[in-house]
Amino acid sequence: VVGVSPMFHWTDQKIRVQLLCCVFALAAAHLMRREVNAAGINSTNHDSMSVRKILEELHGIQQTNLIYETGGRPSVRSMLTEMNETQRQLFELFGLEKYRPKM
Repeated sequence: VVGVSPMFHWTDQKIRVQLLCCVFALAAAHLMRREVNAAGINSTNHDSMSVRKILEELHGIQQTNLIYETGGRPSVRSMLTEMNETQRQLFELFGLEKYRPKM
């Protein structure tokens, strides 16, 4: 799920930092999986969710910004795309609403 290549670093220190970031990402991904499974959120076939499936579902949550120009100052309306039930549960579990940009 978390890759470490290709690596475009030349010094040992930068390679170590790259690997450390990858280990942190892997740890965060597995903590997410543990939280999802503890919350009882299952995939569509009712199996426990893998890290890959969780990231796939989260990737499907998108935000669209609509810009309206009515002659004056343009106004922006921010909307989330429609979410399936699993995406909605993940959105709520991880409290993603607070990370949406404010318009």
